[in-house]
Amino acid sequence: MARHPNSLEDCEVSLIKAMLQSGRYPHDQDVLAYFTRPSRSVNHARISEIKDAMSGEPMSAAARKFADQPVATDEEVERFVNSWPYIDPKTGLHLDAEERLVKAREAMLFAVQAFNNPACYFKSEIFIVASCIAWTYLLHHHYHTTNVDYVYRDAAGNPMMTPNGAVRHYDLRECLSIAACPLDDGTVRNLKFLLDIRHEIEHQKTSRIDAAISAKLQACVLNFNHHLVSLFGCRHGLDRELSLALQFSGISPDQKNELIQFGSLPAHIQSFSRAFEEGMTDEEFNDPRYAYRVALVQKTTSNRNKADEVIEFVKAGSEDEENINRILVKEREKPKFRFTEIRERIHRLGFTRFNQRHHTELWKAMDAKRPGKGYGVEVATAWYWYETWLDVVVKHCEENAAQYRPEGA
Repeated sequence: MARHPNSLEDCEVSLIKAMLQSGRYPHDQDVLAYFTRPSRSVNHARISEIKDAMSGEPMSAAARKFADQPVATDEEVERFVNSWPYIDPKTGLHLDAEERLVKAREAMLFAVQAFNNPACYFKSEIFIVASCIAWTYLLHHHYHTTNVDYVYRDAAGNPMMTPNGAVRHYDLRECLSIAACPLDDGTVRNLKFLLDIRHEIEHQKTSRIDAAISAKLQACVLNFNHHLVSLFGCRHGLDRELSLALQFSGISPDQKNELIQFGSLPAHIQSFSRAFEEGMTDEEFNDPRYAYRVALVQKTTSNRNKADEVIEFVKAGSEDEENINRILVKEREKPKFRFTEIRERIHRLGFTRFNQRHHTELWKAMDAKRPGKGYGVEVATAWYWYETWLDVVVKHCEENAAQYRPEGA
């Protein structure tokens, strides 16, 4: 049976028993006031049921569930009263009873702030670690409030313990795999991708991966806020606390080329990403819950009321959407060349002595076909070169013009 969102914790029942027993709170509502907060409303009948359970006389079925709960000590009551109300002023969340949800929000805020920090070189790695912690706490809190067991147990059903004697709760992957998981398929795929890539990067140098996986990180943030709100209410959403990230300059064509080239991306990261997405359908791959991709388009506007808006939403099926998709497809399909086309271009530049042997020696010396270099791609059984490799060949011929140009040319 699901746990009622306004139900009392066992430790709170112990505190209420001690407060009623002390005689310092003559009215039930005086006690009730300590346990009602913006995120929870406790029915007055709970106090009556706890008093009934303390009477020692025959009690109702509702009161019987409180009978075995011990009475808190005077020190515990004093500590509780002195720290009251002990809530987060922004959300009204209790910093003890709802600690998991408080920490889930803070961990995701930290992840985004770290990624947006212009002085940080460890952006994606920090984001992935912090966001996985955020999702783990979020799901733990959901399972706790819905009476779902999220404790590792042995074959006999006994809780498994850490080396230091604490109960072992599910890690994020296990939280995602159980039937009670409240997340949609796209969100689960996104988190499994981040978990797997975390294992690829946590013990080795990663070079540049920020731009390569940024669509997955953006989807992770939006998914988190969506499920945070849908599971626990709009007042807990992070969208009011995070704004657009500003930058000091626009994106020039040279910067654009730099952003989309992943030549320094480690081969094992590229290999993992291809393997993870290989079996996906187009619908799964393009699901914004899995990866949230955005087109940046420099645009003028005839509507001065909207001239200062950084983001403009384009209606699905409109002419604007078709034009943007046309631009994206054109950008994504890089020109490809066989050696004969490269040779023809090089000869037109006057390097007519450049032949296939020279070309083969050059690409082997530079290991240009190694995955991750970004100089070309194998399609079926044929190798095709990108424009980046053509630039390398031109530069090589210019630096060795005496070898490749006819004498007197």
